[in-house]
Amino acid sequence: MAAGMVFGALALAGCGGSDSGASGTSGSSGAELSVSSAYMPQPVSASMAAGFLTIANTGAAKDELTSVTSNIAGSVTVHETVGTSMQEVTSLDVPAHGRLVFESGGNHLMFEKLKRRPTQGEKVTVELHFAESGPVTVEIPVKSATYNPKTGH
Repeated sequence: MAAGMVFGALALAGCGGSDSGASGTSGSSGAELSVSSAYMPQPVSASMAAGFLTIANTGAAKDELTSVTSNIAGSVTVHETVGTSMQEVTSLDVPAHGRLVFESGGNHLMFEKLKRRPTQGEKVTVELHFAESGPVTVEIPVKSATYNPKTGH
């Protein structure tokens, strides 16, 4: 229930651009991954936060995001939104020559059991883990709780 309320409050934040990003490649999988448009609205809760980003794959093979870790949270879960309900999933596909988008109102990351509450202006480090490719480290900037990016997905 609390996660739903936080997600609902964050749904107004939108999805969009950031100058920060990261990239990684994999030699054997054929996936060529990069990350852009990462941001975290400053949490309205002391115990959880949401995160948004886009993973692009310019390679010829698909990959799967299998987990996310961050030293700021006890756990980071991947959530898929279908209609008006969200559910935790164990993985999401990153299609060949495609994108996996995490956006307000859609797929998103949930940072649970925050060790401390991140504040606007700082960056949160996360590590994205994939089925085939090596891990990708991303610095996610913390924006205002009402951040509404000018550019979207």
